[in-house]
Amino acid sequence: MIPLSSISFLYELFKQYPSIQTDTRKLKAGDIYFALKGANFNGNLFAEKALEAGAAYAIVDEPVEADAKWADQIILVKDGLTCLQDLAKHHREQFNIPFIGITGSNGKTTTKELVSTVLASHYITYTTKGNLNNHIGVPLTLLSIQPDAQMAVIEMGANHLHEIESYCKYAMPNYGLITNCGKAHLEGFGSEEGVKKGKGELFDYLRMHHGTVFIMSDYDYLKQLGNGIENTISYGSNSGDLQANASSENGFLKVNFTKGFSYDSIQTQLVGAYNLPNILAAVSIGIHFKVPTEKIKAAIENYAPTNSRSQLLKWNNNDVILDAYNANPSSMQLAIENFAKLKAEHKIICIGAMKELGNTSKEEHQQLIQQLEQYAWEHVVLVGGDFEHCRHHYTFFPNALAAKQWLKEQAFSNRSILIKGSRGIQMEQVLEN
Repeated sequence: MIPLSSISFLYELFKQYPSIQTDTRKLKAGDIYFALKGANFNGNLFAEKALEAGAAYAIVDEPVEADAKWADQIILVKDGLTCLQDLAKHHREQFNIPFIGITGSNGKTTTKELVSTVLASHYITYTTKGNLNNHIGVPLTLLSIQPDAQMAVIEMGANHLHEIESYCKYAMPNYGLITNCGKAHLEGFGSEEGVKKGKGELFDYLRMHHGTVFIMSDYDYLKQLGNGIENTISYGSNSGDLQANASSENGFLKVNFTKGFSYDSIQTQLVGAYNLPNILAAVSIGIHFKVPTEKIKAAIENYAPTNSRSQLLKWNNNDVILDAYNANPSSMQLAIENFAKLKAEHKIICIGAMKELGNTSKEEHQQLIQQLEQYAWEHVVLVGGDFEHCRHHYTFFPNALAAKQWLKEQAFSNRSILIKGSRGIQMEQVLEN
């Protein structure tokens, strides 16, 4: 076992073996294994297993028992997570390219996907895979960026104050955008003002480091968060450098430009006018970085959502909007309003409970029910969580599997169905065979 002498020493090893893994189940030969610890796991216990599986080195923060033959391949550090983040920062410092930080309450993953798709049409672009946007995911994303990179897009998630601030210290973004600030992770942020303060830490960093921000000008609070930032590019429905409005074409969002773009419209494969700001962000960033407009248009029109995000599906002869990747009061409200405006006769809503709302949870679920009561639906199905403790006359099931069984028994056909809920409820299960 070798004590780590410096991050520079570890970085030289990383250049020889430029693949990091924290899970031995996913490890490939030649990876560097970082033994991380959590409330219910201790990666140090798997260091020898990682080396036996072909890891080039194992980074541990506790003395581990291992065969003597691995002695030169086990490196002892003070703290595994801090070391991972320090290595990511050192790697980030090797690049002199745009690093675009993206955060927000709703739509950040979709925006990240759209932005990276647009940039990748013209530049070698690296971005966050899936939703690896936390204290482990952000450094892993940074360390996945190869020397040929021309652009980097980094998604940053947060559920408490000072989290985005900490990511910025090693991601060091020079560009950034906040999609929006809504009622998400209230348990950690404490209030909507806490959400704005937490997400605003990205703009605070860019203000301090003379970076550039992209701002949805329809949202006054984002303009306020951007006060004092010299380099600001705006987009919106009625103001900004880039302007457009939303319409629907066969259920899909169509973006109609009124200022700042050479094409009249872009036909997307996304559902819902709430995706308009996400599209405008991608177009605005593409324009700023001089991506040819025809490439911007083609990239967005060819982008098809996955992972249960704003997907329009055919299921048992029904039209289904599947938006079950995540949910909070703000995104729920938008999804319900969008579905209410949809031109369809027979509408069914299957809503899963929302998570991480703290003391406001029951109240927020009751308010959602009040919103649902404003419209005439053929059926409303509520699933799990604090819906159980709310007053309503709708159908309730304790989990998605029970709702799935009910939906199967109804044998619906020619209906329009909205399925939405927090990740923990796994509402996509209602569609599984």
